[in-house]
Amino acid sequence: MKSYKDLDIYTVSFDLALRIRELTLKLESHDKYEVGSQIRRSSQRIKDTIVEGYGRRRYKADFIKFLVYSYASQLEAKSQSEFLFKATDNSDWNDIVIELDTLGIKIHNFIKYVDENWNSKK
Repeated sequence: MKSYKDLDIYTVSFDLALRIRELTLKLESHDKYEVGSQIRRSSQRIKDTIVEGYGRRRYKADFIKFLVYSYASQLEAKSQSEFLFKATDNSDWNDIVIELDTLGIKIHNFIKYVDENWNSKK
């Protein structure tokens, strides 16, 4: 692995953040600036904390800590997507919920992999 861009969880989270941004900019004004702003930040935090953790990958505990932060941001974005699906009845948000759920599983599995197999001297 030469770069954080080689991580599947990064590429998936990056693509989802872009899609979420696009969807939120189509929301009505009150939602665009309230929950839309929140979900844009939480979805971008998923990818950003993966990158920050990767930068600290030499220290296994730090790497795991930032992956856990990423997982928490994924849960936050999922909750906001569920809200937007119910509030707007737009099925695109349900698709985002499903994709965030899949991403959460991948992040969880990667945390487990790092915990069990990561050599801190890498």
